[in-house]
Amino acid sequence: MIYLCRHGQTQFNREGRFQGQTESDLTALGRAQARAMGELLADLVAREPSDAWRIVASPLRRARNTAEAIAERTGLPLTFDDRLLEISVGEWSGRLREDIRRDNPELFASYEWAFRAPGGETFEDVTARVAGWLADQAPEGQRRLIVVSHGVAGRLLRGAYAGLSRADTLAQEVPQDAVYRLLAGQIDRFDCAPVEDPELA
Repeated sequence: MIYLCRHGQTQFNREGRFQGQTESDLTALGRAQARAMGELLADLVAREPSDAWRIVASPLRRARNTAEAIAERTGLPLTFDDRLLEISVGEWSGRLREDIRRDNPELFASYEWAFRAPGGETFEDVTARVAGWLADQAPEGQRRLIVVSHGVAGRLLRGAYAGLSRADTLAQEVPQDAVYRLLAGQIDRFDCAPVEDPELA
C-alpha cells in the first residue's frame, strides 16, 4: 500500500512560477495543507496498523517540509530519495508561467507542455526514475509507504503504477490537499479537511 501526496502550496505556486527542481518555500497555506495531510494520514495509517509504515519523500525543501509535518503527526520514520524529485524544467525554472505562455502559446495546447522546457527532462526521463523507484519497493502486500512528491512526478508515478496511457497519466489532477492510495492496481483519492489560507483570514 502506498499513500501518495503532493507538497503543500509554495510561494512559486502562488506566484504562478515554474518550480521544477528549484527551491521554493511553503506558504502559510502550504504549511496548513501539510498539517491537514498529516491529520488525514494519521487516521488512514491507524486503519492498517503495521511496524512497516514509513515515509519517503523528495529531498526538495517543499516536499521535505511537508513530509516533516506528516512525520511529526504520525510518528513515522522519514527518508528521502532523489528519484522522487520533481521534473527539471531547465531554462524555465523560476520564470512566470504567463510569460512563457505569452511567448510560446503553442507549447501549452496540451498537457505535454511540462516536457518542452529547453534543457528540461522528458516524459521518459521522469517516468524511468519514478518507475525505477517503484520497482525497488517491497511487494505490494508487504509495503506500507507514505510518499511525498510533486505535481508532475506524482502524476507519472501514479501512471506507472496503474499502467495508464500517456494521455491519461498527464490528465490526472495534482491537488495539494488530498492523498492518493495506490493499492491492488487501483488509485483512490482521499480529501483532507478544508483549511483556510492564514494570510487571507
